Amino acid sequence: QVQLVESGGGLVQPGESLRLSCVAPGFTFSSYSLSWYRQAPGKERERVARISSTGGGTNYADSVKARSTISRDNAKNTVYLQMNSLKSEDTAVYYCYAARVYAYWGQGTQVTVSS
Repeated sequence: QVQLVESGGGLVQPGESLRLSCVAPGFTFSSYSLSWYRQAPGKERERVARISSTGGGTNYADSVKARSTISRDNAKNTVYLQMNSLKSEDTAVYYCYAARVYAYWGQGTQVTVSS
């Protein structure tokens, strides 16, 4: 059973930064594209960022594009999302997603941005 485990969420103030991590113990995801999604209360889940299997291509939602960086370390089976200048509207549960032929979701990590 593939498990994706997110960490790094928490309560932060507006303007602060967070780095989310997603690790896949025992699972080699080097050939998978990896994404971060988020879902705020009452809203649909949306993709925040995506990185190709090689790390050579990235895509971002317009709402985070200037403030976020997705990266991966295939040797550590880990994908990261660095988010800066956080806003209250970034408050959501953030999910890691790995896709190739099959797709896998993590359980999510809560990010709350509030003063």
